[in-house]
Amino acid sequence: MEDIKTTIARQIATLRTQSGWTQLELAEKLHYSDKAVSKWERGESIPEIATLVAIAELFEVTLDELVRGSGTQVPPSVPAQKRRIFNRSIVTTMSILLVWFVASLVFVILDMLPYTFNGHWLSFLYAIPVSAVVWLVLNAVWFNTKRNFLIISVLVWSLLACVHVSFIAFGTNIWQIYLLGIPGQLVILLWSRLRKKA
Repeated sequence: MEDIKTTIARQIATLRTQSGWTQLELAEKLHYSDKAVSKWERGESIPEIATLVAIAELFEVTLDELVRGSGTQVPPSVPAQKRRIFNRSIVTTMSILLVWFVASLVFVILDMLPYTFNGHWLSFLYAIPVSAVVWLVLNAVWFNTKRNFLIISVLVWSLLACVHVSFIAFGTNIWQIYLLGIPGQLVILLWSRLRKKA
């Protein structure tokens, strides 16, 4: 009977390949490096218990099945995995379009109200950072987290643009607000360079 380290190594490798993921893709989903996943699959080390639980949940197997190797469910096939990614992409797109629907609704309602402020078009401008927030949340849950840094950059700069244009609509030009984006962007870049657990 093989030891537990070998069983876990075999199970992780099997489940990963059957899901059509590379070691790097699995590592990103678990917030580890691909070197750590490689060590697990070679049986050189065992993931912490919390990570084992996360792996079991990711592959939709029980912790017992992951550790003992008995009765392991075959994860979704590659076409099923692609279908899941496609469906999640559709849901993400629909969610972002819903933001723009709400922005259009706000625009129409404000356009019909009898007052002199003509800044109702700002609803479309503010839809950009709100769309970025929706995209960020769904991307963090379902997709490649490396893209989060790009989305956060879009969020920061679009939010600064919204504030700037809003002030212009009220007769004040505060272009200096973009200076806040420079250290913000540097923080995002440095954050993206943080090393993951080995």
